[in-house]
Amino acid sequence: MTEKFEGAGPEARFEAYLEEGKFMLQRSTTDGTYIFYPRMINPHNGEADLEWVEASGEGEIYATTATSRRAEQGGDYNISLVTLKEGPRMMARVVGIDPHEVQIGMAVTADIQEVEGTRAIVFQPAKGA
Repeated sequence: MTEKFEGAGPEARFEAYLEEGKFMLQRSTTDGTYIFYPRMINPHNGEADLEWVEASGEGEIYATTATSRRAEQGGDYNISLVTLKEGPRMMARVVGIDPHEVQIGMAVTADIQEVEGTRAIVFQPAKGA
């Protein structure tokens, strides 16, 4: 990671990893529990025992909704709650499929893309899903 992010808070580090093309999660060195959203202190045990590890990028749709908007505003999109293979859940968009066709239980894989001017995690249907 670049020097300018040394000593930065967890959210800034997460964003720096995205800029480098890496999807990283925090994991407890005490019990191996994965954490998302990035934090300073482990919410499960109150310890500062979190390390950064690369995420598998695999997940499953836990909940989803489609949002309608005019074509000139970018068209319809979905917002999904994805359960990551590592355990935590995160909100993200699913791309590469009609927003109304995203289904609960669908296997997805993570990708890093530009979304409205910022690098973000999005998911796509997994191959064979």
